[in-house]
Amino acid sequence: MADITSELLSRHRAPVDQSSGRSPAAGTDPQLITFVELLFFAYRDFTREADAALAEFGLGRAHHRVLHFVNRHPGLRVADLLEILKITKQSLARVLKQLVDQGWIVQKAGERDRRQRRLHATEKGVALARRLDTLQAKRVGQALAHAGVGSDGVTARFLFNMITREERALVEALLPGPIEAIAASRS
Repeated sequence: MADITSELLSRHRAPVDQSSGRSPAAGTDPQLITFVELLFFAYRDFTREADAALAEFGLGRAHHRVLHFVNRHPGLRVADLLEILKITKQSLARVLKQLVDQGWIVQKAGERDRRQRRLHATEKGVALARRLDTLQAKRVGQALAHAGVGSDGVTARFLFNMITREERALVEALLPGPIEAIAASRS
């Protein structure tokens, strides 16, 4: 079996053959492509420990996303969760059924509108959500500490600005405060 690590390291920083298709598209800043690649690697490692914890229960990233938002926003309507996650009813139904059947989440009728389905994490669901939050917050905290003084605010603004402009108000409404206040509090 080929040792891919050795092969990758031996090619590290080797000139890129422009005809190979590995160079950035014409007019694209190569540094931006490097940032894209770093985002791929960062996401891979950001999710690794949480994925392993979820796998212990036969769950995956889709379950994590649902559990995260339900835990952070108790009583979240199913319709709002669909809007947050930008997924189909069919996709959510499969994941939600498994989370409900396994006792991670409960669905309750709305108090004013009984047709609404409100979602709540169970005690078991809260415990798992906190475990996953702890794993990922630790990684983010370590990365911010290594990034240096003032990186928290820059990182908060960067991540927020990665969100489509039309979606920023929705996202900001879900955060514990306005993005500028969050960015300033961590700078």
